[in-house]
Amino acid sequence: MWSIIIPTYNRLPILEKCLRAMEAQDFELEYEIVVVDDGSTDQTIDFLKSQQTEFPHVRLYQQDHGGAAAARNLGIEKANGEIIVFIDSDLVVLPNFLTSHHQALNGQDQAFTYGAVINTANFEHPTSELFKITDFSNAYFATGNVAIAKHWLIEAGMFDLGFRQYGWEDLELGVRLKKFGLKLIKCPEAVGYHWHPAFSLEQLPRLIEVERERGRMGVVFYQKHPTWEVKLMIQMTWIHQILWGVLSLGGLVNERSLRPLLQWLINQGKSQLALEIARIFLNWYNVKAVYAAWADSQKA
Repeated sequence: MWSIIIPTYNRLPILEKCLRAMEAQDFELEYEIVVVDDGSTDQTIDFLKSQQTEFPHVRLYQQDHGGAAAARNLGIEKANGEIIVFIDSDLVVLPNFLTSHHQALNGQDQAFTYGAVINTANFEHPTSELFKITDFSNAYFATGNVAIAKHWLIEAGMFDLGFRQYGWEDLELGVRLKKFGLKLIKCPEAVGYHWHPAFSLEQLPRLIEVERERGRMGVVFYQKHPTWEVKLMIQMTWIHQILWGVLSLGGLVNERSLRPLLQWLINQGKSQLALEIARIFLNWYNVKAVYAAWADSQKA
């Protein structure tokens, strides 16, 4: 049996699309969909409870808002399957999704499969998006689209609850899994279409805060695994300081100075390009947050 674990928090519209796609799988084995609601305040719970006949594979669990790591751990504890598939609640897949993971895994135990993730802002037809260079990922273990034997997650200690803000909890678990010698099998046929709304200036305060949280959690990651590889991942190197410091002119290129250009691009229908340009100062916020968190940790 396979268990698909989906943590969710206030994402009902896209969660519905996610679940309908998971119910439409052409998978030959038995599977369940373990949805863990992380304290949603929208209509997620009421909707799922009222639509049980529409989602026969879904088993719903609830917890107070505690973050993705805690939600995934609860899902692991409740899962009946020998194989765990992690996807996010804003991911929409094709009918061959589970079959593709199953064929790529091919009964191998000391391995896991990692599917492709394509980002899209197309809510009506998310699966129509084509792969872009910005969709490439070189991550070893990322929970947006991965299948792995449950016992490895338990032996590795599951997700670390020290990651209470955004970022790094899955990659940190990947470091621990790597020590067991697990082989990463790329599975590009198992495509997940990751939906997010088109970029707008109203998103900038939250995007900046996400980068600051990612910086703080990056230091938590490095404290647990103080290696050069992790330093590169979290951007805690002089290379990143120089790169983003120069590109942002030491912070002069920011959400205020670029606002007219970003809005013009958005008005021209080029919101993705606007977001890529915004990443210049978003990365600078991240680097600054990493070094500030590191300095604070040394004082403690």
